[in-house]
Amino acid sequence: MNLNQIHNVYFIGIGGIGMSALARYFQYIGKKVVGYDKTPTQLTDELQEIGLEIHFEDNINLIPSDFYRENTLVVVTPAVPVSHSEWNYFVEREYNIKKRAEVLGIITKDTYCFAVAGTHGKTTTSSILGHVLYESGVDVTAFLGGIVENYNSNLIGSGKTVTVVEADEFDRSFLHLHPNVSCVTSMDADHLDIYGDAAHIEESFREFAAKTPSENLYIINGLPLEGNTIGVNNDADFSAQNIRIENGFYVFDVKTPAEVVQNVKFGLPGHHNLTNALLAFAMAKSYGVSNEKISAALASFKGVRRRFSFQIREEELVYIDDYAHHPTEINAVHQAVRELYPGKKIIAAFQPHLFSRTKDFVDGFAESLSQFDEILLLEIYPARELPMEGVNSTWLLNKINNPNKKLVSKDELFRAFENSNADVFITIGAGDIGELVKDLKKALHEKN
Repeated sequence: MNLNQIHNVYFIGIGGIGMSALARYFQYIGKKVVGYDKTPTQLTDELQEIGLEIHFEDNINLIPSDFYRENTLVVVTPAVPVSHSEWNYFVEREYNIKKRAEVLGIITKDTYCFAVAGTHGKTTTSSILGHVLYESGVDVTAFLGGIVENYNSNLIGSGKTVTVVEADEFDRSFLHLHPNVSCVTSMDADHLDIYGDAAHIEESFREFAAKTPSENLYIINGLPLEGNTIGVNNDADFSAQNIRIENGFYVFDVKTPAEVVQNVKFGLPGHHNLTNALLAFAMAKSYGVSNEKISAALASFKGVRRRFSFQIREEELVYIDDYAHHPTEINAVHQAVRELYPGKKIIAAFQPHLFSRTKDFVDGFAESLSQFDEILLLEIYPARELPMEGVNSTWLLNKINNPNKKLVSKDELFRAFENSNADVFITIGAGDIGELVKDLKKALHEKN
């Protein structure tokens, strides 16, 4: 497909975090961009503010009359239901319809492509890498799955020769990509509704990893793949050592195969974020970026919205919001917050994401959530799924081994936060709990 012949791009599911990055890109290169989404969100508000046309009613009459089959690309989210009227309109008229991953594959095919894969850590690692390359003067465009605080966008740069992309394992999307350099942050079981079991997920990651030679593959130490290894305080090829915390920042040395780079500074808490920074360091270095430029960019990286995102950071009150939606990710949040605030009382509100994921990892969720001092549990956010019999938040709540636990509605969550004597407040989840953050922050400020 030749993108030069495309004048219009129509998005079904434009409010998705990955879809919206593509929408921004197509607008930037001069295409007319129109899109549908189910409900308005902060992200769709931001897209409308930069001039994109978005509607929230599934109505074929809202498709512009000059969006002809010959000049229009339709980009569709995998979550679109088969009954969707607009989608069926385009299918019946044989429009050029692509998934997000296919479009990314087309855009990046003729670029020098860095691809970041993994069941956890993709967004943060690719955001750090995009920031490092951009700040270092590389001709880069980075397509990201989160809003980077430094840019207030999920698109960094406007380069034509180098790209950074998240390599999404959902329905094997990452196999559409053509990476020159890639990394794998993790290979935990997830998306079992798609894959069936952990063995099929691992097989898919192996297929992705095989797209680059082992000297261009960077992996977390211990993964069953051949490549350059990354680790914290171990004998990996790239290792963070002599780690200390100074003024809220990690300061550490990076041992590479050839040298030790001293006193690297990075502001995101948690050892998982140290490995994310190390991956970005190693990949940028492989492209020839100097140690000095990489270190300066790491020090200036402000983080990604909803990834251990400080909403309130005061002496007597802390509120953190995080996108974590898998037990491993919740464990990482817990490790980071305990390291930063030892001895403080921590209350965590969690909204499970997907019935299938809750069913597959219920015991892991219960174990990871039990570590907090107090747990508030919201009902499951269904996203693309229909309910499953017996799979609900009451079932999960009963498995949590902690007496300070409670099932709450969204309204009750506000009251629970306002009445709590905790020192640190955390909201966790990949559903619409993120839409509550602004008001929860306001409520906590007023309480204090």
